[in-house]
Amino acid sequence: MNQESVNQSPWRSRKVTVVGAGAVGSTFIYALMQAGTADEIALVDINRDHAEGQVLDLAHGLPFTSPVQIKAGDSSDYSDAQVIVITAGAKQKPGESRLDLLKRNAQIMEGIMSDIVAQQSKAVVVVVSNPVDILTRVALNGSGWPRARVIGSGTVLDSIRFRYLLSRHCGVNSQNVHSYILGEHGDSEVAAWSMTHIGGVRMDDYCRICAKCGDDLTRQRQEITEGVRDSAYHIINYKGATWFAVGLALVRIVQAILRNERSILTVSTLLEGEYDLDDVCLSVPCVVGSEGIEKIVTANLSEQESQGLKRSAEILKRSMSELKER
Repeated sequence: MNQESVNQSPWRSRKVTVVGAGAVGSTFIYALMQAGTADEIALVDINRDHAEGQVLDLAHGLPFTSPVQIKAGDSSDYSDAQVIVITAGAKQKPGESRLDLLKRNAQIMEGIMSDIVAQQSKAVVVVVSNPVDILTRVALNGSGWPRARVIGSGTVLDSIRFRYLLSRHCGVNSQNVHSYILGEHGDSEVAAWSMTHIGGVRMDDYCRICAKCGDDLTRQRQEITEGVRDSAYHIINYKGATWFAVGLALVRIVQAILRNERSILTVSTLLEGEYDLDDVCLSVPCVVGSEGIEKIVTANLSEQESQGLKRSAEILKRSMSELKER
């Protein structure tokens, strides 16, 4: 390689801009610092003092982590970011309806995306704010970008919860479990048992080898599925919110982008005919790399799973329609 080609190399700083200095945003930065993946992290929040305080607290730990620049930023930090992670959102007020909260969060998302577009950002945007599937669609609509560049964290967290519960049930390391939760990040999510493998062995075959559940297999699977779906409710009842596992899930997504890993993750994306679904954002397996979603992986689901995915899409479409009507 000659010097001229070296000088023209399309190298980009691995900069991550995080919008929202709350528990999820700050925990994600804490985990990202330790992962050593990013070169620079900017934290943007409407409450500048809070962002400054979070950054100062995090920065004091830098002697124990890989080198990374971290600062409290502003909208100008969208322009040169490789990834923008949006965790900002309003909390529900007493007496406020779900739809009113959704409308407020949609307005917040529209404002953030307007600022990002104004900075002519080339970043991949990862939406974390809930309801993530609806707000991913709001962000995509506000960007005018290709669907590949605006993705939701989706069911990446739900899928690792699935892996964790399966590993406990089967008595194997969770790293040897491959399983996916599809659809809405919420009550209508679908456990894709037909896509589940343990050590490369299909789950149905593994269950026959293990024979732990015997005639109780259907009930055991239902309990695991419900355990995944209800995990967030249990955590919220105990301590008010979730932030540790989602922070680690975000590191996984962002690493796939920064490193161009082409990892398969169940992120939320706009479907345009895949899985016989259209005009809805929800989670399916996607190949994630430096430009966002490179490919949507279409799997052969069971009839029950396909119907569950369609029901999930219908629920999300109704919510989106209600939002538009308001």
